[in-house]
Amino acid sequence: AYNVFMDFYPKETLHLQEHFFVAYLNRFNRVLGVLHLSSGGITGTVADIRLIFGCALKAAASGIIISHNHPSGNLKVSDRDKDVTKKIRDAGDMLDIKLMDHIIVGHEGQYLSFSDEGL
Repeated sequence: AYNVFMDFYPKETLHLQEHFFVAYLNRFNRVLGVLHLSSGGITGTVADIRLIFGCALKAAASGIIISHNHPSGNLKVSDRDKDVTKKIRDAGDMLDIKLMDHIIVGHEGQYLSFSDEGL
């Protein structure tokens, strides 16, 4: 999933501003498409749940993976990261669209997977 997202992250602003992406998956976990949902500032960006799932429904996605970067390079999961992940997971549960993972991108190939960390 990290490699898929890195094809979409703008390399020139990865260390400058936060970006949020969503990968839409079919029943066999193949990527249907990737949405660049938002770009923000140094410390945050918007993850509009209605836009995430509006696109998921239009694509007939069975699952999603979300990703955002930390311009600081620090891969520590913030309370805000946990809250938005829970909200997206809960909304997906209502629509039978599974949140497969949340990937935080750092610097130089570093990333954190919520799934790998048991979060």
